[in-house]
Amino acid sequence: MKIVALVPAFNEALRLAKTIRGISEIKAVDKIVVINDGSTDQTSQVVRKCQQEYPVELVELTKNMGKGQALNIGWQEYPAEIYLLIDADLEESAALASALLEPVINQEVDMTIANFVTRQVKTGKMGFGLAKSIASWGIKRLTGVATTSPLSGQRAVRQQVLKECGGFAAGFGVEVELTIKALRLGYQIREIDLPMTHRPTGRNLSGFMHRGKQLWMIIKVLVKAWRNK
Repeated sequence: MKIVALVPAFNEALRLAKTIRGISEIKAVDKIVVINDGSTDQTSQVVRKCQQEYPVELVELTKNMGKGQALNIGWQEYPAEIYLLIDADLEESAALASALLEPVINQEVDMTIANFVTRQVKTGKMGFGLAKSIASWGIKRLTGVATTSPLSGQRAVRQQVLKECGGFAAGFGVEVELTIKALRLGYQIREIDLPMTHRPTGRNLSGFMHRGKQLWMIIKVLVKAWRNK
């Protein structure tokens, strides 16, 4: 059974090497694929240096195309039975994603989602949870399934799920749309508590702008899903 880890990366050169190192500790992963989504920092150089130690492939995108399109290019170019989706800013905590693979490998479920159980949200370093709450509410209304971490990008998913769901959506709604489509098709999903950490989006102007864009895209995904109900 071939397992490929997909890591979309946009200007995460400071954290990417540690993330790759963490993924490399997961013995079940056959290949790590970093999709450099038009970064303007040293992302490419970091990956090339890591290639001296780890089984890492680099996909270069000439311009920023967004997380969903980066993931689409990754899974279409690198066939596998199971994909492990990892954000580039997890650093060493990426190694904990091994727990996401086990239920999928054992055919217990078709997709797993990491539920972060760290204290980051409580320290004032992150947002207020509005986008997450709306996403959870929408998924519940549309599928009848309650979710705790609908925005988590850390997932293990079967190739068949991606095929039937038509791949990944564009923009910040990528995780929500995948969850809704998979549940509607009857696939089994399990959330797994993991003490992962990542770069927080602060409560400053740029942080609020980021979350505003994210919320808007989530609403668009939910409206689209409701119309196709």
